[in-house]
Amino acid sequence: MSPSARASGGDDTPSVYRAPMRSRDEDVPDGPAVERALALGVCGVGGRLDDAPDSIAEALAAVDAVFGERMARRLDRFASVAEGAFVWTRDSDGLLWLGRISGPWRYDPSPQARAVDLPHVRACDWLDGPVEPAAVPPGVHESFARGGRNWQSISRADAARLTAAVWSSRRGR
Repeated sequence: MSPSARASGGDDTPSVYRAPMRSRDEDVPDGPAVERALALGVCGVGGRLDDAPDSIAEALAAVDAVFGERMARRLDRFASVAEGAFVWTRDSDGLLWLGRISGPWRYDPSPQARAVDLPHVRACDWLDGPVEPAAVPPGVHESFARGGRNWQSISRADAARLTAAVWSSRRGR
């Protein structure tokens, strides 16, 4: 496992991220992108492009040109996360779902991905259902309570360890 997949502290626990999967385009409703991601086994970020990029380098250049450097940096962080990292998302009912990144970045040029503004995706192995609120680590609740639309690391010290325990209890090793 690469260092970027590990939690701070140097142990072998994968890092953990928040993935709201909410578009910055106000015309795109919240909810359908998460539903699509869960159904297809992906995790993603927005940033629709007119021409589908063939590589992450092309995508970063195009996103920078269309949306600016800040959004390109967010996409780069998403694409750079090591496989095996944990990811949490929240559905339209407010329920939290846990997954693990299981594939590299790719661009989804489909009309369905465009409609929900979720074209930059990675394969993600989601649990079969949402995690009951009492089992969700406090740092995850805190991260989503702050709001926002950005993919970001959940940095509370115990978040990675507690997330790994949730995963193990539902998936086994």
